[in-house]
Amino acid sequence: MVEGNRSIFIKNARLYLEDKVIPNGGIYIENNRIQSIHEGKDLPHKLDQHVHIIDATDLNAIPGFIDGHIHGANGADTMDATEEALDKIASLLPMEGTTSFLATTITQSPEHISKALENAARYPNKPGQAEMIGVHLEGPFVEKTKAGAQPREYIIKPDLEQFKKWQQQSGGKIKTITMAPEHDEEGLFIKHLVQSGVNVSAGHTDAGFAGIKKATVHGVSQLTHLCNAMNGIHHRDIGAVGAAFQLNELRAELIADGIHVAPEMLQLIYNNMGSERIILITDAMRAKGLPDGDYELGGQPVKVENGKAVLEDGTLAGSILKMHDGAKQMLKLTDVSIRNIVEMASVNPAKQIGIYDQKGSISLGKDADILLVDDELNIKFTICRGEISFE
Repeated sequence: MVEGNRSIFIKNARLYLEDKVIPNGGIYIENNRIQSIHEGKDLPHKLDQHVHIIDATDLNAIPGFIDGHIHGANGADTMDATEEALDKIASLLPMEGTTSFLATTITQSPEHISKALENAARYPNKPGQAEMIGVHLEGPFVEKTKAGAQPREYIIKPDLEQFKKWQQQSGGKIKTITMAPEHDEEGLFIKHLVQSGVNVSAGHTDAGFAGIKKATVHGVSQLTHLCNAMNGIHHRDIGAVGAAFQLNELRAELIADGIHVAPEMLQLIYNNMGSERIILITDAMRAKGLPDGDYELGGQPVKVENGKAVLEDGTLAGSILKMHDGAKQMLKLTDVSIRNIVEMASVNPAKQIGIYDQKGSISLGKDADILLVDDELNIKFTICRGEISFE
């Protein structure tokens, strides 16, 4: 790890910029930001002996991945409500190319959720770790029949006063909420959240196509873990999944582990949505990065075996997916390039929560969240806000 605020110059990389690819270029990083971008042998003026030089010959420089839906990793969970838990998650993520993330809650008692949110509000991001950029409030305003691994006994109807209290406790850090829009028929709850800048995602929902279409009019612009805990495609109602294909105002999260969604369905989704509207996530729980065994999620026992995390009744309980493995799975599909991966794992999540002015692309003045990867997306370097966090 490069200590302190030392400047970094990446040379001889294939640079994936917002509008073009530079086959052989350089990036100068200083004070946690991208200060200059260079073509060919062009060098920055300030290149003295204090600058750490990385030779990226045969490597691609792409923006860091943003995981907008992750409960835990490394033995820790957002709901543990401790600084140590968020540290454990944030310190592991650079290994898989994730440079920023939304700490994700689960349906629980209001008091339990409050503790997690208050902890997130206080949490100080550390140099050299992935940055916690906010919170994804998953539940408790969801549909019981589509609960999945959300504990049913704590599910409640949308409650604006309760949400406002939670947003205050989080210090304004709730960026995304997953809810069942059919429980907000008039759209008053959704409209208020959207007006306050929250990304409203339909998930754990029993809404059909018409219900999702109506929800988009109210302001829903995302679907949570597409295909999971929602209605699939039927020839008389194309459901929430069909809505993702048909409604261009929707982006959709996707867990590309080959377990939550079959590889053939990943291809079908990509064929219908393209990389412009897919957001890659992990939905990982605390067992990520640890051996198979017994864990817990939302107070429920979870068994992890052969890459799969399930509750006692066999219900999938999040994943143990690493972000770069999801990206690799997508790269195997027909017509998917590294450029498309960048869109799905970096650009779209940044745009969806309104931080594209800071993150999501390699651009002058943006946070220096950069990955150096080979053509198969194996990670050689992860730079988080100007610090080498994984090598």
